Amino acid sequence: MGAMRLLLLSLSLIAIATEAHNITDILSGFPEYSLFNSYLSQTKLADEINTHQTITVLVFDNAAMSSLAAKHPLSAVKNALSLHVLLDYFDASKLHQIPKGTALSTTLYQTTGNSDGNVGFVNITDLKGGKVGFGSGVAGSALDSTYTKEVKKIPYNISVIEISQPIIAPGVLTAPAPTASDMNITALLEKAGCKTFASLIVTTGVLKVYQTAAEKGLTLFAPNDEAFKADKVPDLSKLTNAEVVTLLQYHAVPSYSPVGALKTTKDPISTMATSAAGKYDLTVTTSGDEVTLQTGLDSSRVARTVIDSTPICIFTVDNVLLPVELFGKAPSPAPAGEPVTSPSPSPSVSAPEPAKAPSPIFSPPAPPTESPEGAAPGEAASQSEKSTSGNAAVDVKAPALLVALVTVSATVVLSSLLS
Repeated sequence: MGAMRLLLLSLSLIAIATEAHNITDILSGFPEYSLFNSYLSQTKLADEINTHQTITVLVFDNAAMSSLAAKHPLSAVKNALSLHVLLDYFDASKLHQIPKGTALSTTLYQTTGNSDGNVGFVNITDLKGGKVGFGSGVAGSALDSTYTKEVKKIPYNISVIEISQPIIAPGVLTAPAPTASDMNITALLEKAGCKTFASLIVTTGVLKVYQTAAEKGLTLFAPNDEAFKADKVPDLSKLTNAEVVTLLQYHAVPSYSPVGALKTTKDPISTMATSAAGKYDLTVTTSGDEVTLQTGLDSSRVARTVIDSTPICIFTVDNVLLPVELFGKAPSPAPAGEPVTSPSPSPSVSAPEPAKAPSPIFSPPAPPTESPEGAAPGEAASQSEKSTSGNAAVDVKAPALLVALVTVSATVVLSSLLS
């Protein structure tokens, strides 16, 4: 009986640990944040938020959001909002229990690679008397925003907190954001080690197709130069010009799809080669932080982000994407062998033991971000600490917890039955 109770308790814990969150659904119940919610969707930050298991979103009302959005392009708004997504869990209780009264918390903006120094950190300081201040992690920045109220929380998973006004970090809103029309796609590709791909889109005229599509949204998957040297890549000189154009268009999606959006994609995605003549789509699979594109013939890892500036996103990939529609059908599994008959009885041969499935491999954690260089205003640098390193228990992945709990429960149940 005790073993059964333990099993039920374990299953309950598993259900809690694997509970997913959807920031769009959470904020939909609060009309005062409807504009904030809308911009999370437009910038695809909602997808990024939903892929993180432990996160805090600092929201502000429609009036503050309208003032911010009216003065800046969408790419700058995305940068500003990403500063309000903390990669740690803070609820009302934890805000008032910060060790030494102050902490620097890593934000989603820090992970973009566009952050200099402590720009990608937020300073959280307990001001006592029930007040908590928020400001940029850059040394000398004022705590212009304060804690207002707790909006929603799923303990140790996601917390939504209202603050009085947006947190503005130096340079985030004033940095010039390239538009689709003035962005030099070929220069970006060449600098990223994709010179062969850049040359092909210029000589075939596909670059102009990309530039036209970029006004509304464009995502490129550019193979690096080494990818074109692989044995499995067909001799492009033997393809017709139309086939080469189709191949290059297959490496582009006519919409803005940053890595967060790719991670949450469940259905096949259409490419610029998609037409009534064939599907020419891609299937996305994920494992931890790794994103892989499946064509039906092969697959390729999304290696790194070259640029993510709404509405354009360019990634490098390890392999040339070969569409089934252009290069043949995917290989079929080998047929099962027919039974062999014998005129006389023969000793039975024991079947080989089935191969054991390999143990699940979990992706390594993201490389540590650069240590903060500054401390909160009026606080000694020694009092600041990155909040992301103080809650290790929260960072346990649900699959690992599930395996551990099921293993313990099964052991106890079996021991009880055998005793």
